[in-house]
Amino acid sequence: MASFFDFNNNFGPVEEESELIPLMTSDDEEAILKESLPESVSILPLRNAVLFPGVVIPISATRDKSVKLIKNANSNNKLIGVVSQKDSNVSDPTINDVNKIGTVAKILRVLQMPDGNLTIIIQGKKRFSIDKLISETPFITSSINELKEISPKKDNKTFQATIDSIKDLALKIIDENPNIPTEASFAIKNIHSNSFLVNFVSSNMNISVEEKFKILCIDDLQKRALRCLKFMDVEFQKLSLKNDIQSKVRNDLDQQQREYFLNQQLKTIQEELGGSSNHQDIDEMKLKSKSKKWSKNINDHFSKELIKLQRMNIQAAEYSIQRNYLELMLDLPWNEYSRDNFNLKNAQKILNRDHYGLNDVKRRIIEQIAVMKLKGDLNSPILCFYGPPGVGKTSLGKSIAEALGREYVRISLGGLRDEAEIRGHRKTYIGAMPGRIIQNLKRVKSSNPVFVLDEIDKLSIGNQGDPSSAMLEVLDPEQNSSFYDNFLELGFDLSKVLFIATANNLNTIQPALLDRMELINISGYSLDEKVQIAKKHLIKKQKVNHGLESYDFDLSENSLKKIINGYTRESGVRTLDKNIAKACRWIAKSVVKKESFPKIIQPDNIKEILGVSSNPIFYENNDIAGVVTGLAWTQFGGEILFVESTLSNGKGNLSITGNIGKVMKESATIALEFIKANSNKLKIDDNIFSNYNFHIHVPEGATPKDGPSAGITMITSLVSLLTQRKVKNKLAMTGEITLRGKVLPVGGIKEKILAAKRANINSIILSIENKKNIEEIDKKYLKGLRFYYVKNIIEVIEIALLKQKVPNYKKL
Repeated sequence: MASFFDFNNNFGPVEEESELIPLMTSDDEEAILKESLPESVSILPLRNAVLFPGVVIPISATRDKSVKLIKNANSNNKLIGVVSQKDSNVSDPTINDVNKIGTVAKILRVLQMPDGNLTIIIQGKKRFSIDKLISETPFITSSINELKEISPKKDNKTFQATIDSIKDLALKIIDENPNIPTEASFAIKNIHSNSFLVNFVSSNMNISVEEKFKILCIDDLQKRALRCLKFMDVEFQKLSLKNDIQSKVRNDLDQQQREYFLNQQLKTIQEELGGSSNHQDIDEMKLKSKSKKWSKNINDHFSKELIKLQRMNIQAAEYSIQRNYLELMLDLPWNEYSRDNFNLKNAQKILNRDHYGLNDVKRRIIEQIAVMKLKGDLNSPILCFYGPPGVGKTSLGKSIAEALGREYVRISLGGLRDEAEIRGHRKTYIGAMPGRIIQNLKRVKSSNPVFVLDEIDKLSIGNQGDPSSAMLEVLDPEQNSSFYDNFLELGFDLSKVLFIATANNLNTIQPALLDRMELINISGYSLDEKVQIAKKHLIKKQKVNHGLESYDFDLSENSLKKIINGYTRESGVRTLDKNIAKACRWIAKSVVKKESFPKIIQPDNIKEILGVSSNPIFYENNDIAGVVTGLAWTQFGGEILFVESTLSNGKGNLSITGNIGKVMKESATIALEFIKANSNKLKIDDNIFSNYNFHIHVPEGATPKDGPSAGITMITSLVSLLTQRKVKNKLAMTGEITLRGKVLPVGGIKEKILAAKRANINSIILSIENKKNIEEIDKKYLKGLRFYYVKNIIEVIEIALLKQKVPNYKKL
């Protein structure tokens, strides 16, 4: 906004008029009033100015007509008629381009400028109106009529009040506006003529030429004064508002300048102390923070921590921790989510492509995707895949991530014993860092990845706390919406993360942690399934790994079966994969040596490639009394085990060997005591218990064994030993026993069934309560097996032991 009194107003390339403070006395005004105007005058058009009577202004003349007019008038009576142009853009105005009312002026002084232009100082005398055009060359000349001014009476109080208001308001405007020189207030105070005060203020007001011209046209001095006061009042209000705004802005700027000055001093001090400036890093952090999608609380916390960083010495140990902290906040994906792909057909296709079988798991994943599609904002579930090694638990997580279109994260928890690995370290420590959860979210830059917690059953407890307890918050859907990391010191939302834990043994997982997860069992594969997995996945993978994808060779189905039966003892396919890799290396050697190799690897080639078979455990025979085949579950899958018992002279003592655990020893004790209590039913002589010692052994003594599921196997072994009866051919059993003779159910049924099939067993004894487990298993796993469901030990003995004695039986 320009100043109200404009003492530096430019009028363009033709004339530039700057209004000066008048030095006119009352005598000068009297003299002007007595002067009479000539009948005709030369007309000087002004582009952007209006001359009022009594006012002195300088004019710079650049137009040829104006220069000629001034020289002519200066050599004669020095009087000229000054009028304003209607349109300031007209460079050569005619009589029709100028206003008809103007002011007669007297040239006080003419100055010749170095550039050839003329500058004149003129003073307004009286108002006039143009009558008739006399000539337009070499400049405009016309006849004029004087305009009389209507002055109010001296005792007119309204007019006097108006004049006083004009003077007071003018002084206030001069005081408020720093652009107006202080001399202007002296000029206002020294003006004693009412008409001249109105003209002087009107001339200097920062209003348009059109508005000034309208004021000049008013004959009545009182009306002219009121019109002038009106404009002054509007301008004063604008000026007051402008000053208020500037004052507020100035206060803000002063505070900013103070902070800037102090920061510059701090930077200089740090540089003098041997550090370097960090203002560029600070500015980058501020800029980056503007694009983050975090809440107001987090933004306020970030700003507070950034101020701390600014005040720190770069050489201080805490500086790097604070900087790492702020960079972590900026790198974390606050409310940044990848878009889920809810295409069920695509998800099914990906799961089938990467994994053979596992129908229950696939069905659960497809159901979850369907629910997420319907609800949209469903918090992700906490899944736990448990089963033996090598069955595809970990790789399933990667396939699920691809099916959903999410980022994939995996961390191994095996052997983890420090709570800080999950929750992070506090910032007070040197080398502090966030926990693995936050670190991996920072890496993938997404708040809803598929997060695989591998080997969660192998978390350990150490001196640094219990990591499994720290996992409680991570895996609790009611709490993980604000997961607290010790380093971050803020709650981070994990509720949209799809956590998938994997485990081999649920018994080692803390019960509270187990309760938070949805358990999905991934059991071992059958022989046929392993063959299909090898054909569809493993052989192709190993060909690529060994650079053999362009060579045409394969393993026959019989070769794969021989590898599975003779060189692997597992529920999964990991060892099978290693043996296929050996076959590929054998082919690679032949390729490099340029030797011939079979296009289809047959069973006869397997021994040359893999060496001698590892002699897997198969069912042997039933020719020895007291040897019974049992079924066991391990974290590596199902296994068969042999329970052997024998007698020696003694006093009825029981010995148990084979690296047996406490629970298994108790099962042996229960078995012997039940036999003693029911010797009549079992047709066993009571004298045997006082004349012989009993010894039970479970082979493979280097392998620890425990659990109650060998109970019926031990009691069958002891009864077979004491009666010298043969055990049913190709029979295995599993079940817990009680002192009352009841047979209780056990777990791991599917793994045990697969182990029995690998060992060429065709009959299995189970508790009747395990029948429901058999009904849940796919029929293809049960092909060739016969199940006997029992309620008590007597039924087990009747099924398992034949009436026939073993060869060379011993008489007791």
